[in-house]
Amino acid sequence: MNKLMTMARQFRDDENGAAMVEYSILVGIIAAAAILVILGIGTWVTGAFTGLCTALIATATKLPVLRLRLVDGSNISGPGRKPGPEAK
Repeated sequence: MNKLMTMARQFRDDENGAAMVEYSILVGIIAAAAILVILGIGTWVTGAFTGLCTALIATATKLPVLRLRLVDGSNISGPGRKPGPEAK
């Protein structure tokens, strides 16, 4: 009976389990915060690239059409563009 009482006191006084639960909660909070930060950075980067692409497209539509002449005298036109009369 004395051994049982000693084991019961040791179990009652042992704080390792409580500390493990506290650390587990702390790790969960840190993981959730890290996920939120990563998602926020991802949203910011997506917005930055979207703005950059929009600016590049707006600038590209203002640029003159570049026509290149090949060695044989024919022209290269971009996709969807018909070659000019000088390409014949």
